[in-house]
Amino acid sequence: MDENIQLVASTAPHLRDEDSVSMIMYSVVWALVPATLSAVYFFRGQAVGIILTCTIAALVAEVLAQRLRGVPATLWDGSALVTGLLLGLNMPPTVPLWMAALGSVVAIVIGKQVFGGLGHNPFNPALVGRAFLLAAFPVQMTKWIAPFDAVSASTPLAQGAGGIYGYGHLYLGLVPGSLGETSAFALLLGALYLLYREYIDWRIPVGYLGTVAVISLLAGQDPLFQLLSGGLMLGALFMATDMVTTPITRAGRWIFGIGAGVILMVIRLWGAMPEGVTYSILIMNGLTPLLNRWTRPRIFGHGGVKAQ
Repeated sequence: MDENIQLVASTAPHLRDEDSVSMIMYSVVWALVPATLSAVYFFRGQAVGIILTCTIAALVAEVLAQRLRGVPATLWDGSALVTGLLLGLNMPPTVPLWMAALGSVVAIVIGKQVFGGLGHNPFNPALVGRAFLLAAFPVQMTKWIAPFDAVSASTPLAQGAGGIYGYGHLYLGLVPGSLGETSAFALLLGALYLLYREYIDWRIPVGYLGTVAVISLLAGQDPLFQLLSGGLMLGALFMATDMVTTPITRAGRWIFGIGAGVILMVIRLWGAMPEGVTYSILIMNGLTPLLNRWTRPRIFGHGGVKAQ
């Protein structure tokens, strides 16, 4: 045995990757650029003001919250920027700017920092902010306008299949809705980039979207209309795939996506409101620790047949 060989003992992780938190976060920002540009194109000045307000408020809230907690600032990791941008894209075009800022503060402080910061939050922070605004200001959060002309209009989900909006309108984004949810094309374009970089797992969006399609067929609904309407694409591709708040196992991710799809369709078909993406993902976020426990791989040598 070579006496010059030294054994180095260290704590996990033992396998390292070149990708960092900031690299992943800024990749998500780049992936959201098509949806952001389409929001600005369709809703003009309202979109610019709301998205900027949400992102700036999120960054400021992150710095102030970390100072109050007495921990080093991690502003440049990009996580607060992603939260603010996602919340902005989940806002109606007519929401007041002060309300958008309040949503970002709640998302960062209540949805993230009170749990210990990035990596410790059980719920998607942007959805926490949106859920708060929906509960506190339901009228302002459900007021929609048509693209370009800013005339009050109802969303495709409120009208139902067979309304004035066809598949082309839904795919391109020529419909009323939240800033970033209207254009399925822009969202798919960004998601393909994240799939290429392997920053999101395809199992959750496929399970989510596939479950919605199957239940739609069984319930006599138009599956394509259900897939392209509302915030489903934004939620399935960018919110339900959050690394922190979703299961780490493959089986757990399938269950997460399928469960979110079932909850969403229950709300859409029998609930009092036409949309439920926010609540479907938040509920499954709460089940993520259990899914990780139930679906974790068996430790080698444990649980097998006892030797005779």
